[in-house]
Amino acid sequence: MFRTIKEDIRTVSIKDPAARHWMEIICCYPGLHALWFHRVAHLLWCHRLRLLGRLLSHLSRFLTGIELHPGARIGRSFFIDHGMGVVIGETTEIGDNVLLYQGVVLGGTTHERLKRHPTLGNNVVVGAGATLLGAITIGDGARIGAGSVVVNSVPPGATVVGIPGRVVTEGMGPAEALEHGKLPDPVNEALRLIIAEQSGLAERIHKVEESLKVQKDSKTLRKQGNDNGMTQV
Repeated sequence: MFRTIKEDIRTVSIKDPAARHWMEIICCYPGLHALWFHRVAHLLWCHRLRLLGRLLSHLSRFLTGIELHPGARIGRSFFIDHGMGVVIGETTEIGDNVLLYQGVVLGGTTHERLKRHPTLGNNVVVGAGATLLGAITIGDGARIGAGSVVVNSVPPGATVVGIPGRVVTEGMGPAEALEHGKLPDPVNEALRLIIAEQSGLAERIHKVEESLKVQKDSKTLRKQGNDNGMTQV
């Protein structure tokens, strides 16, 4: 148990540059507190003491602002940074070394009692405000951009942005390389293509108009020449 606690503290110190001392981490990180509450609640849940597990998770939600269902399975080196508003559903499965930011939702899409929440692989990063819905799989090393809504599975090493979420890059390297300022913008790219196509069409229309004007001028000159010839006769 103490080895696991030390690992949790070390994970926070590695993933959050604002963490300066182990005592600060223990006292001032609600994401860490929620994880420790969840471990006990999950143990109770697995031993069929489900009401106690739910009550403990409800207390954790009240104290930390993070809602972790006691049925969710969470791996090692898990960290929720600035975790207010994070929601993790009952059948969620999370691998090792996963990082979630504020407002992330791992939600379900059906009322049936079956696997209905996401499965996150190892080394996944989910940006602030992202929503992942349904029994989808997020591959190892994938990155989900802030504010994205993901409803389809994501391949390993991919980066997803947008609503609905679209894969914009694959194999960018370590999951911690999620730098939003450097991510492609699919909406901006689509607008750029539309504007480029519109410019091309405008140029073609201008050429057609010029061609028609030249033809009209030529016909006018020929008609004037014919009229002059008839007048001379």
